[in-house]
Amino acid sequence: MATAHAAQRHPAVLGDLLPGSLARDAALVAGAAAFVGVAAQIAVPLPGTPVPVTGQTFAVLLAGAALGPARAGLAMLMYLLAGMAGMPWFTDAGSGTGVPTLGYVIGFIAAAAAVGALARRGADRTPLRTTATMLAGTLIMYAAGVPYLMASLHIDLGAALDLGVTPFLAGDALKVLLAAGLLPAAWKLTGTARGR
Repeated sequence: MATAHAAQRHPAVLGDLLPGSLARDAALVAGAAAFVGVAAQIAVPLPGTPVPVTGQTFAVLLAGAALGPARAGLAMLMYLLAGMAGMPWFTDAGSGTGVPTLGYVIGFIAAAAAVGALARRGADRTPLRTTATMLAGTLIMYAAGVPYLMASLHIDLGAALDLGVTPFLAGDALKVLLAAGLLPAAWKLTGTARGR
């Protein structure tokens, strides 16, 4: 009983601030999947690469931190499976399995879960810890996306890095810094931030 009371006073992730349980969790999972789908439509194509700049990765990182590992991982799995089944919410209202960037979407599952696990341990409460957490999530997305890009385009590692990593480093650094400002501020606004 004391543990449950303590969990209410000190939520592990931002999603725990909402009341309810199963209905809340289902809504958070579906909402996070939809959030990533909407963010995927904010896309800027880059010349010479099939990988566009999108708001998608930022949405994945925020969902991971806000929902925790299980809910965030399920949300990204829902996003992946629904998109593969035909829901037009991949980048540029795309869907299916024939896109060379599908590896990044697969990586969203592990990235969101990892960010969620770190956030559950308080790694989203300060700018410095949030930066490290978001960098870890970004690296996981790259680690899944680059090999898939290599296989789908039949290119070597160097070419895949040139197409799928190098053009995005500055933008991803900006997303990490933005998250490092937003998440600790959100905790302060709730009045429940605690150091760890």
